[in-house]
Amino acid sequence: MRIPIGISNRHIHISQIDAEKLFGKEYQFTTIKGLSQPGQFAYQETVSLKGPKGQIDGVRVLGPCRKHTQAELLLADNFKLGIQAPIRLSGDIQGTPGCEVIGPAGSVVLDHGCIVAKRHLHITVAEAKEAGLVDGQEIKVKVHGDRGLVFENVIVRAADTFALDMHIDLEEANAAGLGAGAWGEILF
Repeated sequence: MRIPIGISNRHIHISQIDAEKLFGKEYQFTTIKGLSQPGQFAYQETVSLKGPKGQIDGVRVLGPCRKHTQAELLLADNFKLGIQAPIRLSGDIQGTPGCEVIGPAGSVVLDHGCIVAKRHLHITVAEAKEAGLVDGQEIKVKVHGDRGLVFENVIVRAADTFALDMHIDLEEANAAGLGAGAWGEILF
């Protein structure tokens, strides 16, 4: 099965409460583009993340607001910030380190919420069934090219609201020499 691959840089999902602290009460975000998943988008706005050892500026805010604020980092960001964000699926933030999030109207100190996103495949339930996949299954995905490789430990995330897309981060994409329009194939 041929699957498109989406590449993410570091970014942050914020709660409505934290959005008001960072950007001001009733602030309206400016959407710059839709993302691969329906109803998800990138905002023009950015924040800074500050840890014990350093700060990263220009971290893109993604929408819409979520129940809990969550920063999705690159592995190298751990060194810059001086934290040890674990590799986790989005939303699995219990027991993770936090950082300070700095916006134009204020800041928020998170006691947890920093992760490195675990690679995963978004797929509809019908597509998963047709491909013989189930939600939560671990698969391998092969990519081709001069730096072709096999991504192991790819978690299947099946839901009727998803669109087919494998998500990897910028470091993983660079290691495989992937860019816009990249695709892979599922190995069993």
